[in-house]
Amino acid sequence: MIKEVCNVLTKVREKTPLVHAITNYVTINDCANILLAFGASPAMAEAYDETYDFAKISSSIYINLGTLTKEQEQAMIMAVLSAKNNNIPVVLDPVACGAIKRKIDFIQRIFEVGKVDIIKGNLGEIKYLAGYEAKVRGVDSVDDGSNSVEACVSLARKRSCVVAATGVQDIITDGERIAIIENGTNLLTLVTGAGCMVGALTAATAAVEEDKFFAAIASILSMNLAGEHASKTAKAPGSFKVKLIDEIFLLREENLEKEGRIQWI
Repeated sequence: MIKEVCNVLTKVREKTPLVHAITNYVTINDCANILLAFGASPAMAEAYDETYDFAKISSSIYINLGTLTKEQEQAMIMAVLSAKNNNIPVVLDPVACGAIKRKIDFIQRIFEVGKVDIIKGNLGEIKYLAGYEAKVRGVDSVDDGSNSVEACVSLARKRSCVVAATGVQDIITDGERIAIIENGTNLLTLVTGAGCMVGALTAATAAVEEDKFFAAIASILSMNLAGEHASKTAKAPGSFKVKLIDEIFLLREENLEKEGRIQWI
């Protein structure tokens, strides 16, 4: 299966998917730049009057609830409705859903009017959405990891989509197949928006890969390997962030195949 995962990276660079991202204001620029480095084309369109039509011409949609405003709510609803009507893949990043009930209510509305192909969140967010006890601090997960695989599988089956939970180990499942990625570096936790950036990358891979299980694995593995490469020369968060984007740009299929540490369950 690793060859299918690796090939997703090449597909992104060959097809240059247009990723329509409605994301939080802290990381808009970071998401746009890492998408460009990955080989995708970012568009950060969120004007209510434009989002339905823009989603229609996009390759995928990335919805991030980090700084959810009323204006963004309206734009996101139009985008996911357009995605459903035009068969465009959607990646949902339920940032801080475990801390703010309003976001849970909005996520339910998204599923009522549209569809979601991949839910990508930290472990605390995923466990909370699955109905499990979760430990969160604002937008961060401080969960101990208990019942993590079970929670991911439960949510994937409940929502009929791929679920990707990031943490010390990253868990990806479609409700039947399970992959656990063991690559990564602690420096990723010291850069604001690392999770948002990997969510954006997941939208890029979802745009070019029919099997969303492989798409989610490819994006998260790419981010983790780029982080590992960047950490070899960057010893502090500021330089690490710059090198992270460079390493995403330099990443090749052979890096994923030779360096990826994945448990297949």
